[in-house]
Amino acid sequence: MAHVDQEKIQTAVRMILEAVGEDPDREGLLETPARVGRLYAEVFAGLHQDPRDQLQTIFNEDHNELVLVKDITFYSMCEHHLVPFFGKAHVAYIPQGAKITGLSKLARLVESAARRPQLQERLTATVADSLVDQLEPLGVVVMVEAEHMCMAMRGVNKPGTKTLTTAVRGIFLEDAKQRAEVFQMMKY
Repeated sequence: MAHVDQEKIQTAVRMILEAVGEDPDREGLLETPARVGRLYAEVFAGLHQDPRDQLQTIFNEDHNELVLVKDITFYSMCEHHLVPFFGKAHVAYIPQGAKITGLSKLARLVESAARRPQLQERLTATVADSLVDQLEPLGVVVMVEAEHMCMAMRGVNKPGTKTLTTAVRGIFLEDAKQRAEVFQMMKY
């Protein structure tokens, strides 16, 4: 939280409240600028992290079959509107050279990549590329499904609409059968 200028955020939030016609000095809004500052420090904490750092713990285990962690819940902020998008990430890889990481590290990777102003497409690619960079696996598949509040509460006004993005690396690019099997496992 040290990297966030709380005073600047609080001044900006006060100005936004005034700009929309609110009184930032009324009882219900008095602490809002400070609360938003703390919120932003938390939801944008990933700006000050390299997602790959979450994969520093590597174990030597002779496992050369698929590793899949499904339904990793995440929250992020649309960089176009600064409103949330949220959903689940499914992360799969096939280890190579006995290099695996802890299962919780995959969840931490998703969280670190999500906690910044973000595009879902970039989030998906960042998770996949971080795995490739740190573990050098035979292949990686990442699927992210999310609901975007910018679509739900403004513009097209379609709550419940999900966006699905994928990133495929390594052997999954060449082997359509293996790729289809992983996608099938991610769905169930």
